[in-house]
Amino acid sequence: MPTDIIQWFPGHMAKTKRLIRENLASVDIVIELLDARIPYSSANPQLAELIGSKPVITVLNKATLADEKASVLWRDHYIKKGRRCIVCDCINGSGLGILKDGISKVLAEKLARYEEKGMNGRHIKAMIVGIPNVGKSSLINKLSKGKSAKVENRPGVTLTKQWVTTSIGIDLLDMPGVLWPKFDSKTVGENLAATGAIKDDVVIPEQIAASLCEKLRQRYPEMLCTRYKLTKEKLDECRDGEDIMELICRKRGFLLPGGVLDTERGAGVILEEFRNGKIGRITLERPEDTFI
Repeated sequence: MPTDIIQWFPGHMAKTKRLIRENLASVDIVIELLDARIPYSSANPQLAELIGSKPVITVLNKATLADEKASVLWRDHYIKKGRRCIVCDCINGSGLGILKDGISKVLAEKLARYEEKGMNGRHIKAMIVGIPNVGKSSLINKLSKGKSAKVENRPGVTLTKQWVTTSIGIDLLDMPGVLWPKFDSKTVGENLAATGAIKDDVVIPEQIAASLCEKLRQRYPEMLCTRYKLTKEKLDECRDGEDIMELICRKRGFLLPGGVLDTERGAGVILEEFRNGKIGRITLERPEDTFI
């Protein structure tokens, strides 16, 4: 089941790039929010060009869905590259306690100048950027102690910029999620689709689920077998991810009239269970992967 490189660039994303450029001068720092399950694939390669020399802190979100050991590897990877990075989960708030401290360290020189001028109470202004469905609105709501930003588990909910004042002395500027015009890597497109950053109605779910199944066989075979009650022997007999998906459909009894496998239903279940952490804590890529 071959998968072409996925391309998806709605018109509002071109608007987001313009909004980022137009509002950079009004913020002190950019918070780059990444999905801890796919840090490389969820990092916009155009961001450096968009923000220029503006200070940045990287936040690996959805950490409770990601492989904890892999998140440490990614955090260390960014630190070695000179980027301050924290690992957190914006739903339960874990890790967010060190966000302000991290931002303060990145902006230490600027804050020292403010203090010299007697501007100690001045709020830090931060722009939050990230791909669709990465959790920007959840971060804002957690820091603002309320429902200041609309949250749904699907991409494209935030369509305009919005300022939110928090209780930790940081004013947050939320930007609509933005993808880039072309994914040069097939794997990047598949990873974005698997996590839900790309809408399901513009991809073929069976292809994405089959690709995910093969990645899980390679990295997390025990979790795959446990969740879907597969034996290692049966898993090893599968030629590819499509075979694994069909095996799961048989185990779950996803059948159409005439005994035909309902792979559409099976794909939907596999993707939903991965996205909600029911298969386990999974990270689909590592810093040393060859496609990175």
